[in-house]
Amino acid sequence: MTAEETGCEAVVERLLGVDSRVIPSAERHRPGLPDHHSVGIFYQVRITGGRLRPEPNGTVVESAWTPLSGVAGLHRSSLVDVGLALARTRPATGHIAPSRSVG
Repeated sequence: MTAEETGCEAVVERLLGVDSRVIPSAERHRPGLPDHHSVGIFYQVRITGGRLRPEPNGTVVESAWTPLSGVAGLHRSSLVDVGLALARTRPATGHIAPSRSVG
């Protein structure tokens, strides 16, 4: 799936963790939507080949590598922060403290 979405070949090095949360209807971006249950599975991967590019006919229109030091300044989904926290802390349980929303 990595190659399909990014153009890069990758191998999984380890499971970082699993994030499961419910976003209440009142916190959703569009009013009136039902509660949303999100489950994210996060892996550490190593890029082995290919070339970064947007997903053909997908929702991504631009792809770029961003140094970790630059991620904090990006407009991003809170799922990025979940993945970074899992990579940084590598909790034995595979879980971090919940965040407010998936954004």
